[in-house]
Amino acid sequence: MSGLWKIDFHTHTNFSKDSLTQLEDLIRAHQCGLDRLVITDHNTITGALAAQKLDPKRIIVGEEIMTTSGEILAVYVNEEVPPGLSPRETIKCLHDQGAFVSISHPFDTWRSGHWELEDLLEIAPLVDAIEVFNARCMRPGANRLAMEFARENNLPGTAGSDAHAAFEVGRACLDLPQFEGAAGLRAVIRQGRVVGRPSPFWVHFASRYARLRKKVGV
Repeated sequence: MSGLWKIDFHTHTNFSKDSLTQLEDLIRAHQCGLDRLVITDHNTITGALAAQKLDPKRIIVGEEIMTTSGEILAVYVNEEVPPGLSPRETIKCLHDQGAFVSISHPFDTWRSGHWELEDLLEIAPLVDAIEVFNARCMRPGANRLAMEFARENNLPGTAGSDAHAAFEVGRACLDLPQFEGAAGLRAVIRQGRVVGRPSPFWVHFASRYARLRKKVGV
């Protein structure tokens, strides 16, 4: 295992509408056993950029973007991509800036952001990977379906905790050879090994509480 990095590809901070996690708390959490952490707030890179200034070596700027068909998970984002575009438009915006493009929790039909099969098949040739293990998936078998889809469409996989609270960080990650930037990630992503365990169902109540608290302005 020497020379491998352990990376959580999917985390959120208080810059997401459904998280109260402060940047400093997220950074402290990931320093316990993770080599790199991708911050993928909903439709913004503001928090990720701020976190990267606090820990430039370990934090990677990402974004989880809501398209008209489902959510896309991007890594090494330089320019924020707005929500509400078509999947193809979103992917083009990301490709234009050289970002690494994955797909969020595609088969977790019990929450928003999942994908219909025909939409997935349409964009499969355009993306770099698919999220094959998301620790917050609620639908039984959702991660298994994602793994099967990846295998059938010759796509590598990413894995992430989808942490909205600091204690969730690292519950799912990928062990990968060390790399540099998006191009380096593409070169090694097929060597990734998923390491993860599901989060308890009640973590979703924390997200709902965060959303409600922000809505009422507390």
